[in-house]
Amino acid sequence: MNYETLQVRLQDSICFVQFDRPQANNTINQRLVEECHQVLDACENSATVIVFSGNAEVFCFGADFQGIRDRSVNPAGAADEGGPDRLYDLWLRMANGPFVTVAHVRGKVNAGGVGFVAAADIALADESAKFSLSELLFGMIPACVLPFLVRRIGFQRAHYLTLMTQPIGVEQAHAWGLVDAWEAQSETLLRKHLLRLRRLSATALGRYKRYVNEIVPALHSCRQAALSTNTEVFSDPRNIQDIVRYVETGAFPWEA
Repeated sequence: MNYETLQVRLQDSICFVQFDRPQANNTINQRLVEECHQVLDACENSATVIVFSGNAEVFCFGADFQGIRDRSVNPAGAADEGGPDRLYDLWLRMANGPFVTVAHVRGKVNAGGVGFVAAADIALADESAKFSLSELLFGMIPACVLPFLVRRIGFQRAHYLTLMTQPIGVEQAHAWGLVDAWEAQSETLLRKHLLRLRRLSATALGRYKRYVNEIVPALHSCRQAALSTNTEVFSDPRNIQDIVRYVETGAFPWEA
């Protein structure tokens, strides 16, 4: 299939998915979410490992502020982005689907990009990786990210990242469990993991992931609260105004 926002290739039982919106810092729009769902649909019967990556500078930088600005300025001509449910359900599928999901992180990871990392079964990174949750700076809340992040690193560390809004480096991320393994150059690290993971059978993986979903059910129980809170903050006119101003002038909400 041809994709607008992704580069996808299948190699034996491994599917490589690269976010391909470099002009927009690999930010998340509805097209990217839907195309990721399409990839997972295909992978349920053809792949046992799915590797998500960005480019060398940016893995994924979260919500598409330019798209939010465009819809605010010209709502009649803007594409309908829908609600947050499809993104949350995408991360649920990454966490619970019958395959191993790997986040291969280089460069900046912000906001919803952290959601992709937290939802993945395994997170690998190189020395350039930096992770941040910037939502509160714009009156937002990382509502959909937090259930996945808390499951991965615990409440207090996720709480700290949310409140401080500043990036942490790969060493800190590894110490906290957000990253499972890292090396200065992560391509070799990724190959080593894939050599091992490709030995796992699809049947065994499916059974294991179903079992994990039963004993760690919090992601499903948090879904409605995450969606309603996300909808609330993204429909607040003041928040939208601050985002539009930031896109147009580069000024943060607290700046005169």
